[in-house]
Order: sequence, then C-alpha cells, then structure tokens
Amino acid sequence: MTQSLYRQLVDDENVRATASQINFLEGDARTRLMVCEVDGRLRGTVLVCLCADAMYAGQPFAVVENLVVDQECRGNGIGEALLSEVERFCLSRNCSKMMLLSSASRVDAHRFFEQVGFHGDRKRGFVKYRSQFSEGT
Repeated sequence: MTQSLYRQLVDDENVRATASQINFLEGDARTRLMVCEVDGRLRGTVLVCLCADAMYAGQPFAVVENLVVDQECRGNGIGEALLSEVERFCLSRNCSKMMLLSSASRVDAHRFFEQVGFHGDRKRGFVKYRSQFSEGT
C-alpha cells in the first residue's frame, strides 16, 4: 500500500511502511498520516507532525513530510486535496506555519508547492541524514 507509494518518492531499500508504525501514528495526537483513495486504491499520502515551539506561547508549527501522489494520478488534484486537509488540520491546531522539504532535483514538485502557496524563497532548508551523524557528539 503506502510502501509502493513511498518507493515512488525515494528509491531506498530501507523504506519500510509497517502496519505497526501506521497504528502508532494513528494514536499520536500530534501526528496525522493522511491518505487519498480513488476507486478503492491508495493514490496519495502525506504525513504532518506538530512541533512544540518555545517562541510562540504554545502555538505549534507543522512539518509536512512524505507527500507522494501515485505517478499514474499526478495532475488530478490529489496533492492539492491532501495539502488542503493538512492546512485544515494545522488551522484547527493553531499552527504558526507549515514547513516542508523537497529534494533539490524535484523541480516539478517545487512548482506545485509554490502553486499551492508555499514559498521557496523565504527560508533555506538543511538536512543531515543519520548516515552522516557523528558518534559521540
């Protein structure tokens, strides 16, 4: 299900979408795993996590991750519908902002994110993957 969608997003043999992890996420009040089904088939998914913030008196910010729409269905409004649901969730939780990262090479995705209101010119994202972590620091 979500495993095949995630493989469309990243070609990584370590991607494992397990039922136990999905069940765990369902029980986490600060996390939402949203999906879109079309004719009984999973066609898109997105994860949103709320993060506590010290700067804004209890107002969280949201991190949007793993947005993927089945390549057979792209351009049909699924991604926009998923992000609209994320935005509704964030509004209901009084979030100060929504943030997402996108691979630097995904130019089409960047255009899409800008079309739905995200700004790629206001901040710069940085990533350090686990394989780059230093032991003992």
